[in-house]
Amino acid sequence: MKALYGQQNSPGEEMTFVFQERESLPPTRDHDVKVQVRACALSWMDTKLLSEVKLKKELVPVGREISGVVLEVGSKVTFFQPDDEVVGILPLDSEESGVCEVILVHEHYLVHKPQKVCWAEAAGTVRDGLRAYTALHYLSQVSPGTSVLVLDGASPFGTIAIQLAQHRGAKVISTAHSLEDKQYLERLRPTGEGGRQPLVDQKLHVLLGIRAPIFEHLNSIVMDLKLAFLELTPCPAPAARVIDVSHGKIDVAESCLEETGGLGVDIVLDAGVRLYSAEDEPTSKSQLLPHKHDIITLLGVGGHWITMEKNLQLDPPDSHSLFLKGATVSFLNDEIWNLSSVQQGKYLAILEDIMEKLSSSVFRPQLDEPIPLYEAKVSMEIVQKNQARKRQVIQF
Repeated sequence: MKALYGQQNSPGEEMTFVFQERESLPPTRDHDVKVQVRACALSWMDTKLLSEVKLKKELVPVGREISGVVLEVGSKVTFFQPDDEVVGILPLDSEESGVCEVILVHEHYLVHKPQKVCWAEAAGTVRDGLRAYTALHYLSQVSPGTSVLVLDGASPFGTIAIQLAQHRGAKVISTAHSLEDKQYLERLRPTGEGGRQPLVDQKLHVLLGIRAPIFEHLNSIVMDLKLAFLELTPCPAPAARVIDVSHGKIDVAESCLEETGGLGVDIVLDAGVRLYSAEDEPTSKSQLLPHKHDIITLLGVGGHWITMEKNLQLDPPDSHSLFLKGATVSFLNDEIWNLSSVQQGKYLAILEDIMEKLSSSVFRPQLDEPIPLYEAKVSMEIVQKNQARKRQVIQF
């Protein structure tokens, strides 16, 4: 049985990827779940982070977002049983490579996969969904009427963030890095919930002593009222405005202030920012990214800037501008959920809600065509070089 690993001979070198023949799995421990992997999404590996948290090793397992079928469970596993369909994210310190036919996973890293969700979509959405929830529900509070700017909205993460914000009733502005991205974002419309979902809590009739037939009748009335309301309500608009930055001629800050009537944006989700002038910026950083001063300028009073720029530097004038606006800066690092078990309940609830929204077509991920196992090495090299515009998923 083969598994995919990454190796880096010295700091600064490009990571190379190799298949290694692995020995048979150890016996299933009390809380372990043996999973037959059906799909595994590929994500960029942060070797610097692994080194900083003392998890850097000679061979680093590749592929952490997996979906599959339960083959066997440990003696103390309570949430799963054989033949269950599951999805989850392997922890940062996992010894298992998700690009492998069979793996062992602790039960607290898995949730059930809805039957109507395909393997590739489940594995390809769970990470971006977690990031979007972390940004919009924990680092900020998206709500109806909130204005949200999603930079590089056509990326896999940007797509899910836009869909979650739209689902919550926010007004979304996004940037596009190419004409193709712009056309995609303009077509990105919210869809219905997909099917007649119970609107009254299934446990409510038990708590209130309502008989099941009466409960079903109430549910039917509520659903009919909802459908009648939707027929009278215009279809939600796509992203309020798509700003094409591919030519470098449009001022993002000016466009956002114009769109919000000069009030500024409530929540900004960046995809990295430029810290210096174009001449001083490293060539590795995209010139399509906005400057940090642009973000501060377009941020509204009490706004939230959610950044993925781990080396963000703010000068005293920048900090003073943020102070005057009462704005906050938060760093988006979705690994925090698995670095401590304190938030385990919230973490699993988020994963379950991501699967529910995927099942009801609220989330429609940006996935490439499923990739066979023998092409996993080449695909991971593309992902590690940040050359993939769609989420790459290995399907077994």
